[in-house]
Order: sequence, then structure tokens, then C-alpha cells
Amino acid sequence: MDLPRIITIREGSHRIHNPLTAGKLAALGRAVRPAPGTRVLDLASGSGELLCTWARDHGITGTGVDISTVFTGRARARAAELGVADRVEFVHGDASGHVADEPVGLASCVGATWIGGGVAGTVELLARSLAPGGLMLIGEPYWRREVPDQETARASHADRKEDFLLLPELIERFGSLGYDVVEMVLADQDSWDRYQAAQWLNMRRWLDRNPDDELAAGIRAELAAGPGRYTRYQREYLGWGVFALMRR
Repeated sequence: MDLPRIITIREGSHRIHNPLTAGKLAALGRAVRPAPGTRVLDLASGSGELLCTWARDHGITGTGVDISTVFTGRARARAAELGVADRVEFVHGDASGHVADEPVGLASCVGATWIGGGVAGTVELLARSLAPGGLMLIGEPYWRREVPDQETARASHADRKEDFLLLPELIERFGSLGYDVVEMVLADQDSWDRYQAAQWLNMRRWLDRNPDDELAAGIRAELAAGPGRYTRYQREYLGWGVFALMRR
């Protein structure tokens, strides 16, 4: 049980595995203002930057669950680096279906709603761990503007146009599930660039070290086509944000 190697190669230098910069992650923490001692469950926690920095900056405690052995190891190392290993723990496991042993004050899935089969399923999954009056964080893509055709959608990393909603429609979707949107922090083009462009350098350096690896030809093709596809399509059409929700 692990992530495909290609993901850990692309994001080998990333501490945050989505288009949030460190500054935006800190801004999200200031926006939602978790009280010291708040217990957090972070599903698909990646390299643990949310839990580790919020434990340092806001005094939260918590558990992260992620399917990647590489990212889980980095999360544990980050907790030790920031001196918060006594407040946060990281579990290697499948976040799909994971429910906390005791209700938590904040439950999050930032950028991996596939674990619940989409937004609705992930909201339902997180709700199973959330204490009454608790806060939920969902990270999710949306279309910045109308997508003209399925080719553009696929080039923007969607299987089809219908996979994502426009931002107002996404906000309304949360409402239809019975939640108020109480805060949001959106990626901008710079944070998208930092997330995507860093992958190109990661792949190039990996190729230089591993020219004969079985993945080398595929990564070479991705590096050749990816920057053009990103700047032509994804950068123009795909948005992303973290949305703070509370049950009505």
C-alpha cells in the first residue's frame, strides 16, 4: 500500500503537496484560528506540513494519515525538526474510511477528495470524526472560468469538464450538503507556479541521476510536454482552494 513512485519523484522537494505556499498555509491557520489544544485529524496528510506548523504556531495536537511511506517518513522527520513530535503523530495507512477514535475539533482533507469518492463522500467521511460545532477543511479544485471543451479539461488534469465546478457552484455544493462556508484561502497563479514548476526541476534532477530507470522515458516525455500544457491550459483554467465548513 503506497503511492506510485512517479508522485514522489515529481514532488520530491515539496513540503506541501498542493498549490498552497507556506505563506498561504500560514494564512489559512490564522484565518481559521484553531484554539490551543484543538485535536486535528488530517486525512491524506502528505509530508505533514499543516499539522507540524500548526502545532508549532497554534498549539494544536493531531494525527495525520497518508498512504505514502515516503511522505509519512518526511512528516515524522518534520515533526522532530520543529519540536512537535510529542503533539502530532503520522500513520502510514489508507485514509479512505479512516475515522478518529474520539471526535476531533478540526477534520481536514486538503487536496485529496478522491479518498471519499468526491466532495460529498469526503465531507461525509470527515463528519464521522468531527465533534459537534467542529470545523472541517476541504481542499478542492474548481474551474476559474468556463471550459470550452473536453480537450481543455483533460489538458487541465481533469478526466472531463464535469469533474469540477465553477467557484460559485462549488460554494453552493457545500451548502447543499448542509454546511456553511465560513472561510476560504485560494491558490493564486504564483502558488500554482511554485507547486507545478518545482515538479519540473525535481523530474529533471531525477532524470540526471537515473537515466536508465524504468520510469525515465515516461518522465522525460512528461517533462518535455508538461510546462507547455500547464501554461496553456491548467494555469488559465484550473483553480484550487481550501474551504472551511461548519455544519448548519
